[in-house]
Amino acid sequence: MSKRETYEEKTEQLLAPIVEQYAVEIYDVEYVKEGKEYYLRVYIDKPEGVNIQDCENVSRALSDRLDEEDYIPDAYILEVSSPGLGRTLKKDRHLEKSLGEAVELKAYKPIDGQKEFAGILKAFDAGTITIEEDGVTHTFERQDIATVRLALDF
Repeated sequence: MSKRETYEEKTEQLLAPIVEQYAVEIYDVEYVKEGKEYYLRVYIDKPEGVNIQDCENVSRALSDRLDEEDYIPDAYILEVSSPGLGRTLKKDRHLEKSLGEAVELKAYKPIDGQKEFAGILKAFDAGTITIEEDGVTHTFERQDIATVRLALDF
C-alpha cells in the first residue's frame, strides 16, 4: 500500500466516529501534492446536502484527532468540503448511488474518435461501466476511463 493510500485509509478510520456524531457521511478522502503543498481533502455528504457548519464541525474534530495521532509527517493543508454537484464518481459506492443519473465520462484515449461521452449510468461491475446515450448503450472498460462525474444540467 502506498503512503497516500495508507494516509487516506487511516484518515477514514479516524473520520468514522466523527461523521456519525455530526450525521454526515464520508464521500471521499484524498491525500495529494499540488505544487509544493500537500493537501488532505475530506469530502462529506448527507441527503439534504452539507452546509458550512457541517464542514466546520468535521474539520475541527478531525484536526484534533489528526494532531493526536500525528501519522502524516509532511506539512499539509486540511480541507473539508462537499463533493459538489458535478462530483467525481471514483468508488463503487458512488456509482451505486448514481445509477439512473446523467453522467459525463472521459476516456484516456479516443474511443470511436471521441474522448468524452454523456449519458445515463445504467450499470457497472469490476471491469466495466455502461451508459445509455439517446437509446444506445455504450460499455467502457474501466481501465480506459479517466473520470466519471455527475453531469451538471442547468
